[in-house]
Amino acid sequence: MSDWNQRVIEEFRSHGGHVGGQFEGAPLLLLHHVGKRSGTDRLSPMMYQQVGDAWAVFASKAGAPDNPDWYHNLLANPDAAIEVGDGQEIATVPVRARDLPRDERDPIWETQKERYPGFADYESKTSRTIPVVLLERR
Repeated sequence: MSDWNQRVIEEFRSHGGHVGGQFEGAPLLLLHHVGKRSGTDRLSPMMYQQVGDAWAVFASKAGAPDNPDWYHNLLANPDAAIEVGDGQEIATVPVRARDLPRDERDPIWETQKERYPGFADYESKTSRTIPVVLLERR
């Protein structure tokens, strides 16, 4: 895990799910997933959007031409877990990942771009459709 991710994870855990810096005020979760090829447990911090009782996450990879590893890991192993916090406590929630089809994806993606324009910047940097994955409670 990169030093940057490790610092975000440590801050998240020590502040009940809140972090500063570029994520200040943004909804953030920690995604526990299993490596597609390695079978190794992985941990990735990422922004999310609450969608009812589920959490939508965005495979933007800052506009890179390919999807992030965590996305491929979830396609191969959709049973995962997340850590979410309320500023006081952190809860670990078992989830099942579902890659959203276009008709479900598009409204969530548009809302994310409106709330956080950086996601529109990511979209403009790539020719791929950025996947939206819904993490639903198991």
